[in-house]
Amino acid sequence: MENKNSMKRKNEILEASLIAFSKNGYFKTTTAHIATIAGISQPYVFKFFKTKEALFIAALNQAFERIIESFEQIKSNNADIVEDMITAYETISNKYPNEVNIQVIAFSVTEGNIQNTVRTGLLKIRDYALKRFENENVNNPENEVTTFLARGILCNISQFINLPSLINRNLNK
Repeated sequence: MENKNSMKRKNEILEASLIAFSKNGYFKTTTAHIATIAGISQPYVFKFFKTKEALFIAALNQAFERIIESFEQIKSNNADIVEDMITAYETISNKYPNEVNIQVIAFSVTEGNIQNTVRTGLLKIRDYALKRFENENVNNPENEVTTFLARGILCNISQFINLPSLINRNLNK
């Protein structure tokens, strides 16, 4: 079991990796670069994460988990659930832009473990949203969840390439 200092250091490395991956992508980022941002030695990174891939996957999982946690906090009803979930995701995107960026970056990384992490993360979000939409009696929940995910991915791409005009926030209005 990790102590508080170890957990704190692990989180600092994770945050440093988000900065590095977001700025340089997966392939151009090195563990030495991450260590520099975290203010530690490169071997210390490997104390917590065996490989750069493991670190990237941990950062990606954090991004997906934060989305689900944010959705779980929404107290809504049928009339507002889709819009409230969109608003919650926009809040996450603004507060954690590096997490959004690594989601986009992850789409282009062909390593099997990373692709599996992307698939698993997106399916968790889809399954959560679908269940939520069904529980709230949203009309045609399968179509709504597909549109919801498509809009989320488009929002990510829009933010990543700095093209906010790509998004029409009033699609449902």
